[in-house]
Amino acid sequence: MSATGTPVVEGEEPPRGPVGPSGLLDVLGVASVVLDAQGRIVLWSPQAEELFGYPAREALGRYAARIMVHEQHLDLVVKLFADVMETGRSWAGAFPIRRKDGTTRLVEFRNMRLLDDRGGVYALGLAADQATVRQLERDVALSSRVIQQSPIGLAVLDTDLRYVSVNPALEQIGGRPAAEHIGRRIREVLPRLDADVLESAARAVRDTGRPVVDLPAHGRTPADPDRDHAWSVSLYRLEDAHGTVLGVALSVVDVTEQYRAGVEAEAARRRLAVIADASARIGTTLELDRTAHELADVAVPELADVAAVDLLEAVVKGRRSTLAPAEPARIRALAVQADDAPDALRAADPPGQVARYAPDRLVTECVRTGNPVMVPRVREGDLPRIARSPEAAELLRRAGVHSYLAVPLIARGEVLGALDLKRTRNPLPFGEDDLLLARELAARAAVQIDNARWYQNARDTALTLQRSLLPSVPSVTGGLEVASRYQPAEATSEVGGDWFDVIPLEGCKTALVVGDVMGSGITAAASMGRLRTATNTLASLDLDPALLLEHLDRTASGLDQAIATCVYAVHDPHRRQCRIANAGHLPPVRVRAGHPPALLDVPTGVPLGVGGVPFATTTVDLEPGDLLVFYTDGLVETRRHPLDERLDALLSALEGPERPLEEVCDILLRALHEPENADDVALLIARATHPA
Repeated sequence: MSATGTPVVEGEEPPRGPVGPSGLLDVLGVASVVLDAQGRIVLWSPQAEELFGYPAREALGRYAARIMVHEQHLDLVVKLFADVMETGRSWAGAFPIRRKDGTTRLVEFRNMRLLDDRGGVYALGLAADQATVRQLERDVALSSRVIQQSPIGLAVLDTDLRYVSVNPALEQIGGRPAAEHIGRRIREVLPRLDADVLESAARAVRDTGRPVVDLPAHGRTPADPDRDHAWSVSLYRLEDAHGTVLGVALSVVDVTEQYRAGVEAEAARRRLAVIADASARIGTTLELDRTAHELADVAVPELADVAAVDLLEAVVKGRRSTLAPAEPARIRALAVQADDAPDALRAADPPGQVARYAPDRLVTECVRTGNPVMVPRVREGDLPRIARSPEAAELLRRAGVHSYLAVPLIARGEVLGALDLKRTRNPLPFGEDDLLLARELAARAAVQIDNARWYQNARDTALTLQRSLLPSVPSVTGGLEVASRYQPAEATSEVGGDWFDVIPLEGCKTALVVGDVMGSGITAAASMGRLRTATNTLASLDLDPALLLEHLDRTASGLDQAIATCVYAVHDPHRRQCRIANAGHLPPVRVRAGHPPALLDVPTGVPLGVGGVPFATTTVDLEPGDLLVFYTDGLVETRRHPLDERLDALLSALEGPERPLEEVCDILLRALHEPENADDVALLIARATHPA
């Protein structure tokens, strides 16, 4: 031990100069006594004063046997003293002494002969309380046994944080013998541990004296180089009786099983959290592309750095698809998401594009078999089977794709496509836990995707039917320029009952019709078709608008529970007038140069199909350049705003300079139509022109 408390490692040059004391002798309280040849006390140490109870002034010069030994052992002690003095042989043993206060105590003795420079003979006696000696021996024996037989790894580091002792348990934990530890630091013995953390903690314990308990450590050792282990490490500062720092003791407990159980529990918690998040985020709408994007957004970055949602083209078209072993797959990319992986993003198929994947591609295998395909560690030769082309494979190589996973999207027993996952930044390969999570996500999302694709197919069919029932409006009639729009409802795939019509009449006159059959579905569409046919037939008779609505009312009464609103107007360019009748519909808007847009004051009337209530015809002026705007309630009605407020918004959108009618239609739909509205919209705008 150096003067600063630094242990001397075997083989090093011993320190020069004074060395700090050990506290062990102080613990023993060793008393020193020197006797002359006659047995008189000539030297008496302070420890002797404490052990025997006699101060030095009372002990010096007296015969030792008289004050140090019990009377019954006097002859034996005199004989032993003579033997030591005559033969020079040392003697050690224990026998009781008598203290000044009359009590006895068993004392351990070490006696030896001394010679001075003149040939004088003396006897040196070293004495210590045997109970103290035995306690120390038991402590040392216990410590030695505990250290050697403990299942806990134990070690002592010196003040330079180098090993000075290691027990067998730590040898077994680390996979290195004790000899390879002594004189080395932690990082030198076990380089695959997080040694920086351990040495920093040991340094703090050495400097502050505050112990560190249950410090987690992770890594691999020569004892098990292929698996990660976890340990709980505790560190304590070692000091002697004087408070001199001797080093740091550490204990190591292998907690790998508990750690793995905790990791598995955390992984399960993470899976549940991701699945809960997916349940909330995937399928918020019945839009196929949006549903696919929601799945990709959940997968990145929690599960992968790059995610693609691909559907078989046949499935998108509404057909079932089964692939033969040698058949390529035609796949449409619906969504791609990446976390800071531009090259991998460029390698992916752009959303909406149909790509052909050869039979040997991994994604083809996935959708053909309906089983996941996982490549935990992607090698150079794997990239051509992952990418769609050699160019894409090169981009994936540059992106650093090192792990790949594809899981099938299966709904109602049908393989729809695949969830394609890649890792670039995440250093861990895909494992069984990732596969479990990916399959759970794919299973939940596949149902939503299947619902969305059937909804989209049904909606496309409904819109085709719906548009087939609407007229092809001429852009110019007698004295009118006309534009129209039909906007289907976003929130339903059913056919609506809105319609409009532009009917040329004799004398350059034109009939303008906008109507709305209440309800939706095939029944509403059929009723709308019959009312439209009846309107065209009645219009050819050049009836007054109010009379025509009365005939339509009787027609609607004959239909199955059909209630409809309708505005019917007849424009006469020669008279520059427009005659209008209203059956429960929202009023048209007239726009005139130099005047603000205004709702026409036309009697509302009752809807068609109510019956028994007459209608009224209103005549309004319509000069060349004036606009008439007809619309159904889907344009202005919402659940969140009063109707008056929405009608004011309609008038505001119509303000401004004269614009092409097609542009006016677009402006109104952008400003007023809300996608979440569950009603469709019919819009008809007519501008009066000079008659030919």
